[in-house]
Amino acid sequence: MTGGPGHDLVLGIDIGGTKTAVAAVDRDGRTYATRVAPTPAAEGAAAILEVAARLADEVRHDVGGSVSAAGVGAPGVVDPRRGVVVSATDLLRGWAGTPIVDLLSQRLALPVAVDNDVRAAGLGEARHGAGRTADLAVVVAVGTGIGAAVIREGVLLPGSCGVAGHLGHIPVPGTGDDLCSCGRSDHLEAAAAGPAILRAAHRAGLAASSTVEVMALAETDPRAAAAVTNAATVLGRALGGVVNMLDPDVIVVGGGVSEAGAVWWRPLRAAFDAELLPPAAPALVPATLGTHAGVIGAATLARDLVNGRNPR
Repeated sequence: MTGGPGHDLVLGIDIGGTKTAVAAVDRDGRTYATRVAPTPAAEGAAAILEVAARLADEVRHDVGGSVSAAGVGAPGVVDPRRGVVVSATDLLRGWAGTPIVDLLSQRLALPVAVDNDVRAAGLGEARHGAGRTADLAVVVAVGTGIGAAVIREGVLLPGSCGVAGHLGHIPVPGTGDDLCSCGRSDHLEAAAAGPAILRAAHRAGLAASSTVEVMALAETDPRAAAAVTNAATVLGRALGGVVNMLDPDVIVVGGGVSEAGAVWWRPLRAAFDAELLPPAAPALVPATLGTHAGVIGAATLARDLVNGRNPR
């Protein structure tokens, strides 16, 4: 963001499989002095956290050092109460078991809060984005994986052990033989995330190199259109089931796949609407924070820590 920062800044740290982003964020969700660097995913937890800390130091320098806390959005199953990554895939080497809060709070000499990256981004959308007027919001991210966050009256619900929101791992029997990233079969992520769309296009004979290319071809090529439609339909039905279970005011959908446009949103909405039990009629809307959602949401965790709102 242009312009100088005001007072009451916190740090938002968004650790991803390929890149790590850090920004200073004010109480209105405005970002300042954003820094980004590749995540050293193959070098272990210490190297990953050192990159995050180095970026944080640079951001603090840029804003005059005036930050009161740091929040972290991290991949994996995260227990926000203990500040630990409980389990994780091999996307980040040696990531499972990492005590993020203990390590970063010592390195930065700041109070630190942490949660799963998708839940953190969802909290950002609920407080400062498309879900900000909702009492009960479900925020969904659809990209290389599928995750979600449930936010009630502005409070993120992590579940009893940090697993809440792993929407991509709900069973969807009969959707194909592809294994999910967790190693199990018949999961939503394996049928509806970005890689699933690309795999379906390849099986149909398309030589596309990316999901983005398949999305572009879907306007004119029926094989690409079928791959996109099938994935969107499976996801739409699952989101309809989420509504029938939780009865939220809004479902906010973000992530790279959600940027595909009408070719993806049309079948998603049709399948979603067909599953709803009357009189449920929640809004199904695109996310608005874009690439800033991760750092804004992570900073929101930090602000809650400063304000004495602890994870439940």
